[in-house]
Amino acid sequence: MALTLVRHTTPDVAKGTCYGRTDLALADSFEVELRDVLAAIPTAGGVVTSPLTRCHRLADRIATQAGVDVRPEQGWIEMDFGAWEGRAWSDIPRDDLDGWAADFMGYAGHGGESVAMLEERVRTALNATPPDCVIVTHSGCIRAVCAILNLHDGWDTETPFGGIVRLP
Repeated sequence: MALTLVRHTTPDVAKGTCYGRTDLALADSFEVELRDVLAAIPTAGGVVTSPLTRCHRLADRIATQAGVDVRPEQGWIEMDFGAWEGRAWSDIPRDDLDGWAADFMGYAGHGGESVAMLEERVRTALNATPPDCVIVTHSGCIRAVCAILNLHDGWDTETPFGGIVRLP
């Protein structure tokens, strides 16, 4: 498969905020983080990205370096947290968080997407992505890929902002 997954760089959002589909700007540290990403990126046969700004901006720069086009794909967008979007995690009712913990894959009580829905969407996107691509995406999507392919720690895989995961 030889795909490379890249998590977007640090977003401009208060720490402890729940965000998924929310389109956020990037932190002032973008140019510094970008240099590290560009130095670590392998040759790209193409660049596929989540359409959200925090991914697309990084993808544009990776594509420019590689001399390829960027293809935005809805399948690589972050999970939709519904009514939780933009709220502090500490403000989300404990019962709601316990409901999610009790049914990690199936819970969608926030009115957005369940983890199972995210996984199915990412599976479809993964199968449609040509080999030798760099995919600029989100933590949830990277976790989904790791779970689907039984890599790293699956759903518990941690990828820092600007982090890279290479697939075999």
